[in-house]
Amino acid sequence: MVMVDGKGCIVLINAQAERVFGYPREELLGQTIEKLLPEHFAGKHPGSREGFFSDPRPRPMGIGRDLFARRSDGTEFPVEIGLNPIETEEGMMVLASVVDITERQRAQQKLEKALQEKTVLLNEVHHRVKNNLQVIASMLNLQATHVGDPRLRAILAESQSRVRAMALTHQLLYERKDYSRIDLGEYLDRLTQLLGSYRQGNGKIVLRRLLPETPQYVNFERAIPCGLVVNELVSNAFKHAFPDDRAGEIRIELGTKDDQAELLVADNGVGLAADFDLTKVKSLGLQLVPLLVEQLSGTFTVEPGPGARFCLRFPSDAPRRAAS
Repeated sequence: MVMVDGKGCIVLINAQAERVFGYPREELLGQTIEKLLPEHFAGKHPGSREGFFSDPRPRPMGIGRDLFARRSDGTEFPVEIGLNPIETEEGMMVLASVVDITERQRAQQKLEKALQEKTVLLNEVHHRVKNNLQVIASMLNLQATHVGDPRLRAILAESQSRVRAMALTHQLLYERKDYSRIDLGEYLDRLTQLLGSYRQGNGKIVLRRLLPETPQYVNFERAIPCGLVVNELVSNAFKHAFPDDRAGEIRIELGTKDDQAELLVADNGVGLAADFDLTKVKSLGLQLVPLLVEQLSGTFTVEPGPGARFCLRFPSDAPRRAAS
C-alpha cells in the first residue's frame, strides 16, 4: 500500500510495498510517486494523477493497459494497481494498492506455451489419423477393384464408407482447430454429401438435409458413433428403399428437444416389413446401429409404414438457451 497526497508526494508506505520496490520507507516518504514509475511514463503521470483528483472514486488504474512499476535497482515489473480516494484532515489522499504480478504472468506464459504445444500436437495427431484413414479407404477401394464377387465388393465398399465417416471427424477437427467438439450439423452435411457422391447411382435419389443454421455441438466421442449411424441408415436406404430404378428422397433432419439431440433419417421408398426387427436383421451395418446407440447413451426408434423413419435421440452438448 502506498498513500499519496494531492501533490503526488508519498505520505505512507507499508512493509509489503518496501519489499516490492526495494526501498526503505525513509527514502520514499516525501518523494513523488513518479519515483516508483518507469522513466518513460513518469513524465506523463502528473496529468493522470490530476485527472484522478478531479474525479476521485475507487477504480483500477490503467484499465485495458499493461502497467509497470520500477524498483530501486531500476528494473521494471508488471503490476496491478487499485486506486481509492480517502478524505483526511490534510485534504484528499489516494491509497494505491500495488500488486506485483510477475509470477502470475510467468505462470500464464507457461500455460499459454503448454497450450500452444498441445494444440500443435493434437493438430498433427488428427492430421495423421485422417491421412491414415484415407489411405485405408483407398486400399479398400483398390482391393474392391480386384474382387470378382459382387457380394465381397459390396462388403468392401461398406467398410470403405465407414472409414470415410470416421476420417471426416478428424478432418473437421483439423480444419476448425477445435479439438473438444464438432458442429454436428456441419459434420452431417459434409458426411451426407460424401455419401451422395458415392451412392447416387442413377441420380434419381435425392438427399435432402434439414439442419440447424446455428451450430449444434457434440464432443468427439459422440460425433463418430453418430456419424456411423447416419452412414449405415443412409447407405441402407440407397440400397433397399428404391428398387427397380425408382426415384425417391432420403431426408436427414437434426434438432434438439428437451435437452436431447434428435436426429431423423427417413425416406419415401418401399418402407419396412411389418415384422421388421432391428435385433434380427442380417445386415452387418444395421446390426452395428444398436451398439452405436449404446455408445451415445441414446435411444433409437423405428417407424414402419409409408417409407421408413429412424429416429435417434441422445444427450445434447448444445448450451441451453437463456430463459426469456
